Amino acid sequence: MKTVTSGSSTDFQNQEELKKHVFKTLDFYYPACIDHEKGGYINGFLDDGIITDTTTKHLVATSRYIYNFSIGAILGGEEDYFEAARHGIRFLNEHHRDHQHNGYFFEMNGTEVENPAKMAYGHAFVLLASSIAYKAGIEEAKDVMENVYDVLETHFWDEDHGLYRDEWNADWTSLSPYRGQNPNMHLCEAMLSSYEATGNEVYLRRAYTLAKMVTIDLAERSEELVWENYTPEWEPDYMYNKGDTKDEFRPYGFIPGHQFEWAKLLMWLDRHRSEPWMLEKAEDLYERAWELAWDNEYGGLFFAVSPELDVIDHDKNYWVMSEAIAASALLAAKTESQTYLEKYQQLFSYSADNLMDHEHGGWYKLLDRENEKYSQEKSSPPKTDYHPVAACYQAIIALDDPS
Repeated sequence: MKTVTSGSSTDFQNQEELKKHVFKTLDFYYPACIDHEKGGYINGFLDDGIITDTTTKHLVATSRYIYNFSIGAILGGEEDYFEAARHGIRFLNEHHRDHQHNGYFFEMNGTEVENPAKMAYGHAFVLLASSIAYKAGIEEAKDVMENVYDVLETHFWDEDHGLYRDEWNADWTSLSPYRGQNPNMHLCEAMLSSYEATGNEVYLRRAYTLAKMVTIDLAERSEELVWENYTPEWEPDYMYNKGDTKDEFRPYGFIPGHQFEWAKLLMWLDRHRSEPWMLEKAEDLYERAWELAWDNEYGGLFFAVSPELDVIDHDKNYWVMSEAIAASALLAAKTESQTYLEKYQQLFSYSADNLMDHEHGGWYKLLDRENEKYSQEKSSPPKTDYHPVAACYQAIIALDDPS
């Protein structure tokens, strides 16, 4: 087990400390991530900042960078963050956007299309990025917001099931039979962000529908937890990707990190439209995820659990810790329970000791059960450390909640 490094004594309930952590995380990437030659951002970095990939332009990564730099601007960081976010909006419009069929290509090689698929997951992040960029004051981001929302309504929304379909080909002629909760979860997040940026109730209503469909209706079909992969009729598909817990977007299993993420989203929704079931479900998802995933021996949260609720992936992933931190902060703000504050500090202390790079900035991506890194690769597409930045931002808001 690795030795403890500095950081766990930081007061992560202090908003200024959280802001400092956001800025230190952003400055691991900035300004090296700005691609002045091809546009957009550079995605591949080793722990010390050495660049490993200058050509991959992933829709999710482009959107996450826009999100990160917009948050930096909102929190009063460097003025350059504003232009860094605007730089990404330009690349979205000029290169990721399909100017023939509309929608956004999933992956580029430089400015050439590498993967032309139209993915709901990617479009969710375009909506998230453009909404927070608009909130940060980038006026042209509103056109992106409105366009991607129209694309989602036209091609992805399944009115019969109250959820979003997953994947189309480039010209919208072939729809995959796969259905997943992951894009719907991030679309719920994007709708909440869009509502806060614009005040338009359309976004809030859609966030409500998604939250209730996934955490109540779908969860009823799978032991009251949120399964990842589904059939076209939204029945849990326990064979899809069986055993593959490492798929970036469609992992196999009950993913404890996603239970925490839904707990966070339910409490975020509750800020704007509060109903008793939201807190009840958020606490249930949080407590069951903690019980299933917290590693009492080495600390941290396991990654994946089987349909029989056995741990099948013992690795510690940076984003899982981030989402549990955010859920703890929002539940603490809602309930005023000391238990959630203690868990919040416990999670942050573990992350400070094991996942945060106190020398260079940023978070390590993946650790084994004993908290050792697998490689020196800090960030490959589409990481960008959006999850810890978003967690800190949500914690800052929660800590400022007068209620």
